[in-house]
Amino acid sequence: MALIEAKHLSLGYDRQSIVEDLSFRVEAGDYLCIVGENGSGKTTLMKTLLRLIEPLRGSIVLGDGLRRNEIGYLPQQTVVQRDFPASVREIVISGCQGRSRLFYTAKDKALAEENMRRMGILDLKNRCYRELSGGQQQRVLLARALCATRKVLLLDEPVAGLDPVVTAEMYDLIAELNREGVTIIMISHDLDEAIACCTHILHIGKSAFFGTKEQYLNSDIGRRFLAPEGGATA
Repeated sequence: MALIEAKHLSLGYDRQSIVEDLSFRVEAGDYLCIVGENGSGKTTLMKTLLRLIEPLRGSIVLGDGLRRNEIGYLPQQTVVQRDFPASVREIVISGCQGRSRLFYTAKDKALAEENMRRMGILDLKNRCYRELSGGQQQRVLLARALCATRKVLLLDEPVAGLDPVVTAEMYDLIAELNREGVTIIMISHDLDEAIACCTHILHIGKSAFFGTKEQYLNSDIGRRFLAPEGGATA
């Protein structure tokens, strides 16, 4: 059974549909990239997968023993979030809150340390989050998301606003997590880089496509979206 299966989804707000009749499935170990024109509903889909909003129609089925609180999420950052006055350690360990406990356990603290080490930020654990660079902040948020899950990460534009060097480092980190067995579902505006990493593509908008990277590259919608004169953005 698929880890996540969406069946005939209609997405939107206040009964106003943005996306109609969308179906796809994500298997354990997949690296799915969600692309499409600006305003096509990519972030709305991600929030629907997280049950932050409900689908207008259709269903989302979790399989393979996956529970809702085992899905890690790295949202797009706002200016307010970038200025959050907490330590790196406090933010990272807050990813354990989804387990519905009143206090952090020794296991939670060890997991936070492990994920800070994995993200190369252990030496920053006592620093204030708002004093960090954009790339360091994204590593902190990725470590936090990993405290919530060892199974699935949902990433909404994880390299937005980062310089090219830090962007490449972030993509390398995400690809390494996928090689370690973490399933990745990522929205990205950088289609060339995303295609280099992913196994599957979900394209939403006026036309929809779901399939492997190779199938997308050979499809009409993929060729149109990737055409230089089309000014494609994700």
